[in-house]
Amino acid sequence: MIDWPAPAKINLFLHITKQRDDGYHELQTAFQFLDYCDYLQFEITEDASIDLLTPIASVDNDSNLIVRAARMLQQHINGDQGAKIRLNKQLPMGGGLGGGSSNAATTLVALNHLWHAGLTIDELAQIGLVLGADVPVFVRGHAAWAEGVGEKLTEITPPELWYVVIIPACHVSTAEIFLSPELTRDCEPITIPRFLSGEGRNVCEQVVKRNYPPVSEAMDWLKQYAKPRMTGTGACVFAGFESQEQAQKVMTNLPVGWHGFVAKACNQSPLITCIIKLKL
Repeated sequence: MIDWPAPAKINLFLHITKQRDDGYHELQTAFQFLDYCDYLQFEITEDASIDLLTPIASVDNDSNLIVRAARMLQQHINGDQGAKIRLNKQLPMGGGLGGGSSNAATTLVALNHLWHAGLTIDELAQIGLVLGADVPVFVRGHAAWAEGVGEKLTEITPPELWYVVIIPACHVSTAEIFLSPELTRDCEPITIPRFLSGEGRNVCEQVVKRNYPPVSEAMDWLKQYAKPRMTGTGACVFAGFESQEQAQKVMTNLPVGWHGFVAKACNQSPLITCIIKLKL
């Protein structure tokens, strides 16, 4: 049975350019994947039931993005097959690494293949957007510059560095951060060349650091080795290095009781690499 990867993502920067009348935020960000993943297995059934055999304790199965993605695809194609799904969870929840969105995207891509549904990537991305603004970037599987609410994507090729990622001992609520009156919402839009030349910051960092001391502590510790950044609305923070050896050396110095990992950045998602191999 195939282990389908659902990779982590990092936001290399995050600007909010305005808040719309409907409450949503217009933003600019850059997504890059990591070779650190959740893994899903799918057993196709001849009845239409969708069963997640490895539920997450804090999430009702019917609300889980994996189950919702499977049911949305099934409904879209008027399918009569179902699936038994197993999740090997590696990515932390509430860490800003996109685990839920990545799980949903992998479910759409895998079941489209296994059910022989024949939908295009554009069609799958459109379904994914209903599930969450980050899902399409995982479906498309290429590092991307994102605008709008995160759905307007342009492929980019930032350097594929090695990253030390620290997982602070807290769960950050995205909704809480975006509702904070302290959040900067009037960034001047920048261009892709300006970002690739080094511009850009995460405007959520100061709000999260002020309200979640473990994030502030992790960034303060990491900055002795390289420039630390926070992904999304946190809690995970990261720093890039030219080699695996440099990153591993930093990881060996991680304070006792802290958690993290070393991962390689990928401009092509491990999910896309998996589906290409299957089609060869």
